[in-house]
Amino acid sequence: MQMTIKKYNEMDGARTTHFGFETVGVDEKAERIAEVFDAISAKYDMMNDVMSLGTHRLVKWYAIQASNIKPGSKVLDIAAGTGDLSRLISRRVGPQGIVVHSDINEQMLKAGRARLSKADIPNNMTFLQADAENLQFADNSFDAVTIGYGIRNFTDKEQAQREILRVLKPGGQLTIIEFSRPTSRPLQMMANAYSRLWPTFGQILVGNCKPYRYLVESIKMHPDQVTFKSMMQDAVYAHVTYENLMGGIAALHIGLKPKV
Repeated sequence: MQMTIKKYNEMDGARTTHFGFETVGVDEKAERIAEVFDAISAKYDMMNDVMSLGTHRLVKWYAIQASNIKPGSKVLDIAAGTGDLSRLISRRVGPQGIVVHSDINEQMLKAGRARLSKADIPNNMTFLQADAENLQFADNSFDAVTIGYGIRNFTDKEQAQREILRVLKPGGQLTIIEFSRPTSRPLQMMANAYSRLWPTFGQILVGNCKPYRYLVESIKMHPDQVTFKSMMQDAVYAHVTYENLMGGIAALHIGLKPKV
């Protein structure tokens, strides 16, 4: 079923949005997202493996195969976190390419830099703290942009998509992986039951269940596949497609910047 997305609500004259199931002010959401990732940055990779049973690595590998990134490309990886996508991209673009590993959260950026400094990759990467809704790059700067499991946390997804479109070169591709809606009722029931365990995993392994309760809620609040495709089309991306992965537990979204 296609969702209807209302960009902002109004509460006492102030713009509001959602933080999980809560309604919060737009400025407050950014602060609370920062608190979430500050709390989990040290054990982010371990928890990803636990919660996804390792499948997130296969999904990310598949996304880069579909990304149209070539040797020598200049690529912006947004919400790059600890660098799973950036590492794959770095190897794909090679020594002549450029990868900008970016994240709005300082602690996640530090974790990514530390992890990637130990990886066997070409010396082609720069690190930048950046807000996807206000990118400090010139128009037509990148051959490709990627986002792995991050766009559901953005306060203004539409603004971020417009900014990404601006910095992409004509014909450049935006590739997004995000949690989505399982396509069958049994799989949906299984996914819901398993995700309810995530806060417990967080409490046991990280000592904090709240970030993982938010994670579950943020997935449920994110637009479904069809709605998100429509959002990309509304942002004037061309040849917009999505592909269900793992029965729709995740989805691969692709759009191109028009050439004219």
